[in-house]
Amino acid sequence: MITPAQVETLIKQGLPDAQVEVQDLTGGGDHYQVAVVSSAFEGLSLVKQHQLVYQAVQAEMSSEAIHALSLKTATPAEL
Repeated sequence: MITPAQVETLIKQGLPDAQVEVQDLTGGGDHYQVAVVSSAFEGLSLVKQHQLVYQAVQAEMSSEAIHALSLKTATPAEL
């Protein structure tokens, strides 16, 4: 099990300027909805943006500490 705070920390390690909001969808600590806003997403497709986030949590996804991750990504200009 991984906490929402740990998910946020992992994403911020990969995307230091990111604003991150994490919700535990089931209360079980393995299904999360994450909203990430980062200038690193500028000029990238939605797929590339999501790949950057997945890279930050890759080990936890591989070990199934995170079973499901629903992503919403945006640049600061898109807000």
